Amino acid sequence: MATLPPTLHDADTGRRNLRVGLIAFMGAVFMLGLGYASVPLYRLFCQVTGFGGTTMVASQSQAARAATLATGQTISIRFDATTAGDMPWTFRPSQSTDTVTIGQRDIATYVAKNESSRPITGMATFNVTPVQAGQYFNKIQCFCFTEQTLQPGQEVTMPVLYYVDPAMLDDPNMRGVEQITLSYTFHRAADPVNPAPARTN
Repeated sequence: MATLPPTLHDADTGRRNLRVGLIAFMGAVFMLGLGYASVPLYRLFCQVTGFGGTTMVASQSQAARAATLATGQTISIRFDATTAGDMPWTFRPSQSTDTVTIGQRDIATYVAKNESSRPITGMATFNVTPVQAGQYFNKIQCFCFTEQTLQPGQEVTMPVLYYVDPAMLDDPNMRGVEQITLSYTFHRAADPVNPAPARTN
């Protein structure tokens, strides 16, 4: 059987190695991109489905439609606030509980204060319990949608405009639920270079 001259054999091997290397590199780039995309995709999935107690996002027109379905039934809402270990803020709800009419818009406020000597930017994560209530708890406006920068010693009041969807009354999984807990945790974001002060509401 004829064999390739050494120079042709080396060139063929080099081409195969280059092809394998390129395939491996493209695979690594794809996996890296998938890793970065998985967080926002998972967040989007949770917001669309209410999975894991993630609340829904609603428009003013959706809130108006829900209000037409309100029957006067009420539910208790409990408000919870915590901060991550590296977050030098105090953070609390203005009131611990409220009784709201299912289907009607309501507003809750949280108070945050930067206890450090430098500007700090934070981002809030959130969920509701019991987890099956996530798909019925709708936020119209919330400080959790954007990063919040607080100057040293600055204290702000941050509102949450929300309603509880009357569809929960037809869900057998929501029978017996008398209270929904809305929880926020503020995490420290990247330190801002030239931060704009947060608005005081």
